[in-house]
Amino acid sequence: MAVVTVSGEPGCRTREVAQLAAQRLGFTHLSAERLEAMLEEEFGADALHDARNWADMAGSLLLRAAVSSHLVIGVDGAERIFRNFPALFRVRIVAPAARRIGNLMLDDGLDRAAARVALKQRENQLKAARKSRFGQATAPPASFDIVLNSETLDGAQMAALIASGVEARNLTEHGYLSPAAEAQMQFQIRLRLARHGIEPRGVAGVKQVAFGHPSEKTFASLLDFYRIPWEYEPRSFPIAWDQQGRVLESFTPDFYLPESDLYVELTTMKQSLVTKKNRKIRLLREIYPQIRIQVFYQKDLEEMVLKYSLAEEKVQP
Repeated sequence: MAVVTVSGEPGCRTREVAQLAAQRLGFTHLSAERLEAMLEEEFGADALHDARNWADMAGSLLLRAAVSSHLVIGVDGAERIFRNFPALFRVRIVAPAARRIGNLMLDDGLDRAAARVALKQRENQLKAARKSRFGQATAPPASFDIVLNSETLDGAQMAALIASGVEARNLTEHGYLSPAAEAQMQFQIRLRLARHGIEPRGVAGVKQVAFGHPSEKTFASLLDFYRIPWEYEPRSFPIAWDQQGRVLESFTPDFYLPESDLYVELTTMKQSLVTKKNRKIRLLREIYPQIRIQVFYQKDLEEMVLKYSLAEEKVQP
């Protein structure tokens, strides 16, 4: 298997770069949020606070994924998990504080003073997490194969450089991790976890995207063409509860665009026939006013496909 780890200083938009690199390479992208969800599913909610065993728990899940996928892991410290792995490409993204403060101002809608405070808080949180997990608050430059400056390079340019590095080192020629090799490595991890009374459930894993409708696959292809990072059905929002507080109804938007902090719902039905879906979206907006969501109807998708087709013609040699 080929493994690309992408980490960076707070405010460097590392997640965007990792997802763009995964799309360019055709690898599976694992964000920090996705790994946290897998850890909770596999080991329980306490796993998120178990810094001492975090590397082994995360490693167990990532090894399982590597049997069927090449990976881009956008998680700080992931380079330590695969330290002696031959098909590993370790990326670090940096930028001057002024640029990172500016990014937080744009991304989070903060003024400069608030962004400066937020950046300092995130830096301290990152150092504390790395210290508790690996015994070091910072990552030495020698821990990485390439360091990229996001002040002079945008996300697409950095993704292209990452892809070039992976191709130059022929990392995919190693193939996926064999079940036998995974079993041997998992055995060692299980032994270490067992000493702390931790046993994997064997339920969590990286699920390949299985789109519910052809229009969703088309939309994903459009996003890939325009190098727009996306996630498919990453979160469900409860929108109705019974008197005991149990969830009766939830709504799961089709896509999330992290670059824009925007959820997207597709519908190929006629606009006059989507009353039920519109009701759910209205409830979502009322209950979660901070969530941004946009609906794309059949006509919107057709227009995008037309533009996509024209754009493809323009880039043909």
